[in-house]
Amino acid sequence: MSGFAPDHSGAEVRVSPNFGPRPNGIRPDMIVLHYTGMETGAAAESRLCDPASEVSSHYLVHEDGRIVQMVRESDRAWHAGKSSWRGITDINSRSVGIEIVNPGHEFGYSDFPKAQILAVIELCRGIAHRHGARPEMILGHSDVAPGRKVDPGEKFPWRLLARHGIGHFVEPARLRGAATSSLSDSGAAVEELQSMLALYGYGVEITGFFDRQTEIAVAAFQRHFRPRQVDGVADRATVATLRRLLASLPPSLV
Repeated sequence: MSGFAPDHSGAEVRVSPNFGPRPNGIRPDMIVLHYTGMETGAAAESRLCDPASEVSSHYLVHEDGRIVQMVRESDRAWHAGKSSWRGITDINSRSVGIEIVNPGHEFGYSDFPKAQILAVIELCRGIAHRHGARPEMILGHSDVAPGRKVDPGEKFPWRLLARHGIGHFVEPARLRGAATSSLSDSGAAVEELQSMLALYGYGVEITGFFDRQTEIAVAAFQRHFRPRQVDGVADRATVATLRRLLASLPPSLV
């Protein structure tokens, strides 16, 4: 591909060779947000366009708000890796991927600049409109690949995006008290927790035993929806926030 007209007005185009067709006419109904986790935006952009890297994204949003499109939305970019959500295991075929320039936890995780976030909001708004992506299907990489990935991380302003109609979010509960469940616990409360996480979308097996997989899923949930304390412990505030989210979903999804 020598070039294409951008799907998002105002985006620059730098073509990545790392893409393929969406199989069986699948259209994207998800948006997955990442941070680049590299020292510079230029380095991230080069890697996403390097055939040797075998990774790509549909878009890259620089810190100053500049948007670069590398793969057409109609094509399948290689951004999510091994992942799942609501039983979907081929996330790449169902999603549009957005890389957001940020050094990430390895290189000095920093706040996301206002210009960058405003650009992400406008980009997501356009993608959601074009493809009918529902708010609860706008997710972080850590949601679809918990444990393996932690981006875009606890500093990402999901609350602000939700105020602009992007993503599903409720105000986190502020309850105090003893933990509801934690590693190695078992019983009905753990089974209910796992059921709620799985119902929302996380890839959790319902066993009634609070194993490492459950702890990882709880931490991923906290990183997105209760970022003030990310510890993998299902305390009262975490469970109450999860209940609020499920209660605010359209009835057809629960």
